[in-house]
Amino acid sequence: MNAMFSSLHVRNYRLWVSGALVSNIGTWMQRVAQDWLVLTILTDHSGTATGITTGLQFLPILFLGPYAGLIADRHNKRNILFFTQSVMGLCALSLGILVGTGNAELWQVYLIAFILGIASAFDAPARQAFVSDLVGSGDVPNAVALNSASFNTARLFGPGLAGLLIAAVGVAPAFYLNAFSFAAVIFSLTRMRSAEFQLSTRTPRGSGQVREGLAYVKGRPDLLLILGLAFIVATFGLNFQVTNAMMATIEFGVGPGEFGLLGTLMGIGTLAGALLAARRKRPRLRYLLGGAVGFGFFGLLAAVMPGFWWYAIMLIPVGLAAITFLNSCNTTVQLSVEPQYRGRVLALYMSVVQGGTPIGAPLVGWLGTEFGPRWGVAGGSIIALIAGSIATILVIRNRGLGGSLRRRAANLRRQINPLRRGSDG
Repeated sequence: MNAMFSSLHVRNYRLWVSGALVSNIGTWMQRVAQDWLVLTILTDHSGTATGITTGLQFLPILFLGPYAGLIADRHNKRNILFFTQSVMGLCALSLGILVGTGNAELWQVYLIAFILGIASAFDAPARQAFVSDLVGSGDVPNAVALNSASFNTARLFGPGLAGLLIAAVGVAPAFYLNAFSFAAVIFSLTRMRSAEFQLSTRTPRGSGQVREGLAYVKGRPDLLLILGLAFIVATFGLNFQVTNAMMATIEFGVGPGEFGLLGTLMGIGTLAGALLAARRKRPRLRYLLGGAVGFGFFGLLAAVMPGFWWYAIMLIPVGLAAITFLNSCNTTVQLSVEPQYRGRVLALYMSVVQGGTPIGAPLVGWLGTEFGPRWGVAGGSIIALIAGSIATILVIRNRGLGGSLRRRAANLRRQINPLRRGSDG
């Protein structure tokens, strides 16, 4: 099979990625619908309220992330995913019913976003680590990239479909469709063959295991650099769920169809970046650093574009740089961390990527409301550009950081056990 799609030779992974594609389309539809609901129906174009909603959705992972990672290391990941995917589907259904019956209030949206965030906090590390159980270490870079490609293929269709649906029949159907889309993931989990899962070590019960995971990261300067950079870029730069909504409605004065189109065009860039990543045999630090710098640079250009279409087109390279950065971070972490720590370290990674949103999203929303949406886009981009540049200088001055990552990834690849296990790890 073509190297770009090598992971698809694994039946369990094919089931997983196909179910995830359907669910991701629903997820993107809900993101657009939720922002439109808060920004134009429940408030008078309040970027702050939109940012708070997004922040509440990611707040739980900031506190629960390390413990959720331990749960992923200790328990059956497939069972965790059955539970979390069901809860997230119920959240979408509840919001759809509230909106459809005309009873939705802002506090209810806040509450459902927070509950969804709790489920997502436990879902994220289990879902990320589950990939390694499906394909084995040799195919992890390709599988991570194809996961991202699935997510961003959905981004091509989900926002546009949501915009058209909102314009035609209202907001509620987008939430209903997202609720039903979770059934695709649950169905794919039921069809997997347990005997074909790859060998992985399950962490036994014991005291101080969360601290043990934190101590492991503390002793890895290379991981600290990646996690620190990921936190800054994600917290202040990756808030396009909020900034695109403000740019569409306030700056350019367009409707839900054009708002959805912004997400679709950004999806073209992220999908291209994910497919390019799928061709790489191993992660490289230069892609990680270049992605961070490129994201800040193109984001700053997008902020000063004179019209809607210029802004929309500039989102393509913004998306490409963003996914190059995130894919490189994810794959590097997966391949350079010992299996018994993988869930906890991935949870910490997801915590810094998503856990900063409760800080960044309201801040960017307030900045856009008080000084104009362009400042919301520009502010985060400038911070990302500075952080990426500083990290690049640190790596150039201390080449041992990059060498440490390469050595650890190579050692783990040599330790791959080709034997298959009889149950999920």
